[in-house]
Amino acid sequence: MKEKKPEKKGTEIVRKPIVAIVSYEKPLSSVRKAVDLAHGLDNLPRRARVFIKPNVVFWRGVYPGVLPKWGVITTSRVVEDVVVLLNERGVNEIIIGEGPVFYPKDEEAPTRAFESLGYDVLKKRYGVQYIDVFQRPFETVDLGEGVTLNFNNDFLSSDFVVNIPVLKTHAQTVVSLGIKNLKGMIDMQSRKKCHSVNPEKNLNYMIAKLPDRLPPSLTILDGIYTNEGGPGFDGRIRRSNILVASPDLLSADMVGAKILGYDPAEVPHLLYAAKHQDRPIDLSDVKVVGRKLEDVVCPHKYVAPYNEEGTLPKELEKRGIKGLSYRQCDLTLCTSCFGLNMIIPTAIARAWKGAPWNEVEILTGKVMLPSAGKKKTILIGKCIYQANRDNPDIQEMIAVKGCPPSAKAIVKAFHQAGIEVTAEIFEQRESLPDLFMKRYRNKSEFEESHFVIE
Repeated sequence: MKEKKPEKKGTEIVRKPIVAIVSYEKPLSSVRKAVDLAHGLDNLPRRARVFIKPNVVFWRGVYPGVLPKWGVITTSRVVEDVVVLLNERGVNEIIIGEGPVFYPKDEEAPTRAFESLGYDVLKKRYGVQYIDVFQRPFETVDLGEGVTLNFNNDFLSSDFVVNIPVLKTHAQTVVSLGIKNLKGMIDMQSRKKCHSVNPEKNLNYMIAKLPDRLPPSLTILDGIYTNEGGPGFDGRIRRSNILVASPDLLSADMVGAKILGYDPAEVPHLLYAAKHQDRPIDLSDVKVVGRKLEDVVCPHKYVAPYNEEGTLPKELEKRGIKGLSYRQCDLTLCTSCFGLNMIIPTAIARAWKGAPWNEVEILTGKVMLPSAGKKKTILIGKCIYQANRDNPDIQEMIAVKGCPPSAKAIVKAFHQAGIEVTAEIFEQRESLPDLFMKRYRNKSEFEESHFVIE
């Protein structure tokens, strides 16, 4: 069958962006195949300064073996393979950079993460540098339409970027792929700005603006492991063995969304990005090569199911919990408080003894308003406190101020509301990944070796 000729737009030839889908089978050869099919490095400048952006969203503790990294963190396998491909093309100036989330007072976490993932081996073998972007300079960038964000300077000044997110869903943004991965390149002030209360410039709008100053790039979606209900380790991880590659970021993300079971039009930040770039959202201008898209589609839910009223996660409702409302987080909830959502449901579940609580409501983010008839309202974080501090509809306000709130303050607030959560689960939250790690122990499909460089 003959390949279709490039489409013409007037007298101009328009070539469709190429997206390659391949199965992950072997080290190096699978990534090489994906990159070659996508012509992903064809436009790599000679003697380029290359910035690799993996997804190291979170790290904890000293011992990497007790952190479930599958479907959460980019595999070291793919990162190393990319470094090898770049090295083969004569690239000898490579920076791996990320701005991971870590617990307060644990400023060594990024370095431990990079070393545990084997980036120090890449440094010795290929001269690769690895950086915590929070320890490097930022540059204020005007993205137009009144949006300014502070980007890492190393990222902006690079000649070429290899963007390697995990193929996963996200409770706020439906999917977290290449575009969303760029959020790790902005400082904390800018990240908070992305969670705006302005509905016209909400999180999805802001994320869609992130690629506006992106240097020439290659996106590789690491789907060796995929994450349902992500982006963290509390999601349901699958061994999927899929790699997606494209020199066109939006095209890669649209295909990635489709693989996860979502029409790109169902993903608001992709819809914003397509409109911004004056492109169709239906993949009609994208050429998919390698495996057939329809053969690799595997629906992943992006958020934990809630009850019909939207007042309680189904997992808590199944336990018979009564007298409590804990609504799904909205787009205004920023990263630090978002992380608490992995802890609070577990704390609530453990505190439940069978007797209904006294009509308690928990509010988060920046815009939630109290429901009628609630006797106690817990406001988690300074933003939701400031939004509701004078609200006459709150019978008894229990404010947990702070950005993010302290474990001690959260526990005190729940106790004041009559919910006897244990302090240990908050104070020792570093042990929380261990609970989720139990899901994957002794399951051969979840390989630690994919996060080791020898």
